[in-house]
Amino acid sequence: MEPILDWLRAVCAHREIWGLLAALPLIAAGLVGTVFPALPGTALIFCGFLVYGLITGFSSLSVWFFLGQGLLAGFSYLLDFAATVWGVRKFGGSKAAAWGAAAGTLLVFVLGPVGILIGPLLGAVVGELLIGEQFRQALHSGFGSFLGFIVGTAAKLLLAGIMAAWFFWQII
Repeated sequence: MEPILDWLRAVCAHREIWGLLAALPLIAAGLVGTVFPALPGTALIFCGFLVYGLITGFSSLSVWFFLGQGLLAGFSYLLDFAATVWGVRKFGGSKAAAWGAAAGTLLVFVLGPVGILIGPLLGAVVGELLIGEQFRQALHSGFGSFLGFIVGTAAKLLLAGIMAAWFFWQII
């Protein structure tokens, strides 16, 4: 019985390793989620940090770390929405197109990965058509929503990378 207890003590002594092993799948899923909106990207990354903290007793992650990470995660969702609206507006779209593009992102839950690309575009087009715009202008607004999605995704990836880098900097 004593060798088993010694082994358990040795394993438990490496809480940082166990914490990292538990956090990495959440961080990886979060990085995927920054591109695939069906997963809550930066929220999963934040949860990975929380799991690490719980396992390690928050020995290397401060309250300020979690406040900063929470702000970055929240900002990523705001930025994603704002980028889509910016794209629509940049291409002459109306508020109806911007709201349609935002609503169109929900098509990811119906169409899967294809919905990521065509949802905002279709939403913007439908929004413009509903207020009586010409089809050509509606397509123009739809292209703007797609461009906004690309810009928003790139920005979310950057923020997710900053979050992950900050985490690894803290635990090293």
